Amino acid sequence: MTYLNPQYFWLLLLLIPLAVWLVMRPKHNDASLQVSSTKAFEGMAKTKKIWLYYFPSTLIVVALLVIVLARPQTSDSYSNSTTEGINIVIAMDISGSMLARDLSPNRLEAAKDVGIEFILSRPNDNFGLVVFAGESFTQCPITSNHASLVNLFKQVDFGIIQDGTAIGLGLATAINRIKDAEGKSKVIILLTDGTNNTGDIAPISAAQIAQSYGIRVYTIGVGTQGIAEVPMLDQFGNIHYTEAEVVIDETTLQQIASTTGGKYFRATNVSSLKQIYSEIDKMEKTKLKTENYSRRYEQYIPFLLLALGILLLDIFIRVFILRRLP
Repeated sequence: MTYLNPQYFWLLLLLIPLAVWLVMRPKHNDASLQVSSTKAFEGMAKTKKIWLYYFPSTLIVVALLVIVLARPQTSDSYSNSTTEGINIVIAMDISGSMLARDLSPNRLEAAKDVGIEFILSRPNDNFGLVVFAGESFTQCPITSNHASLVNLFKQVDFGIIQDGTAIGLGLATAINRIKDAEGKSKVIILLTDGTNNTGDIAPISAAQIAQSYGIRVYTIGVGTQGIAEVPMLDQFGNIHYTEAEVVIDETTLQQIASTTGGKYFRATNVSSLKQIYSEIDKMEKTKLKTENYSRRYEQYIPFLLLALGILLLDIFIRVFILRRLP
């Protein structure tokens, strides 16, 4: 229940001086019939009618009238919203260089954690996940089931496919997954830390295919500027870390983004990676249409009738039950 004029509840403060006046009034009234002594009435049983005299009818009536002035109301509401979700495929590089430790704990784990945060921050969108190294495959097709997607995201790790960096192939796989998705907005977030060194599809050719399907590609180069600890495999297959220069083909990534109407970003730490996803979130807002309908019903009448009933009852009691001497 809501009130149209809640400011009238301040009038309830008037009940305090009114209550004081009603209590003090009998003490200042002169009796209609004065007697020299009341000893003759001592020992007489008190009738229950005396409680009617103290019934605070005036205070109750005033309180009910204040509620009437405040206009209590109830309402029936109806809301209908339609959401146009954006289709997003994250194409993630999982090559050996993604184990470099310039992002904590390494590039791959940092990219996974921030990617999951991004997915959970956009509940109305459909997401898919493609991973690539020397080859590529779809880890999760486009889905609205974010819980399942997050579980599959967590299972991504180095070594599940042949090593290498096939950027063009990874982008082509992502395009194949998103091109037939329903809805106008189609976005690919391509994340890599290297240069294209394998695969049958050139990155720029894949970008041109994305452009023909109206797919926007945001590219992210992951890695610090300069030197970083990168993993190396020895002859026994064990991973050792050594310092090496970070090499990212930024020119190609910028051209992919430019060709498709997207944007290129460089993530040199976890904080900047989060900021990049935040910027993409702002640029790719979900469209939301909402229709609201509401009807209000006045509820003051019961309070008004109750106040009138108590007032009439009070008059009846004082005229016929608590009769006064003239």
